[in-house]
Amino acid sequence: MKKITFALMALCLSLTFQPQQVSAAALIAPTSGAASQPSNPAQADVLQLRLNEIKTTDKSTLSSSERKDLRVEKRSIKHELRSIGGGVYISAGAVIIIIILLIIFL
Repeated sequence: MKKITFALMALCLSLTFQPQQVSAAALIAPTSGAASQPSNPAQADVLQLRLNEIKTTDKSTLSSSERKDLRVEKRSIKHELRSIGGGVYISAGAVIIIIILLIIFL
């Protein structure tokens, strides 16, 4: 019985304390909110198209420096897409704890 309890506590703690992805974005005051908002989806579409182009290229014909440049570009595009998309990320442990608390209190 003690082993089961210990295993469950260890499981809950390991799921709870998973590292979170945190990105520090610079706070820039927009000059006009209406002009900056529509450009984000258009910019995201352009970045997504470029990312698909990179994925579909035949990398076997490229030199190592060209492949490295593509990897760097792919990483920067993914970083920009993450910053445009925003969103809230919740770990699996947090979801489990929220569900357990809802079951207990309701």
